[in-house]
Amino acid sequence: MTETDIVIDEKIDEIVLEPPRYKVVLLNDETTPMEWVIEVLVSIFKHSETTAKEITLAIHSEGSGLAGIYSYEIAEQRSLEAVSASRERGFPLQIKLEEE
Repeated sequence: MTETDIVIDEKIDEIVLEPPRYKVVLLNDETTPMEWVIEVLVSIFKHSETTAKEITLAIHSEGSGLAGIYSYEIAEQRSLEAVSASRERGFPLQIKLEEE
């Protein structure tokens, strides 16, 4: 071995952490029509018509419903898109993000 050779004896354990995922929760209100909520769930959150109707009924009867679970960036983007589209039509749809 020469003076410039470097010997590394230690092992480095690589720990990979999965990024946290976020629930997108739609909240019930007395103004936003159920038809609009279904449209949002189908067009923005990519649910089938049947699943969107089930989620909408849950929102109506239980006060909230799960639109999906995503990485933070996707959850935030879809939430902003849904709220923006709702405001354009005059609906007060509210959405919250919850860490899973």
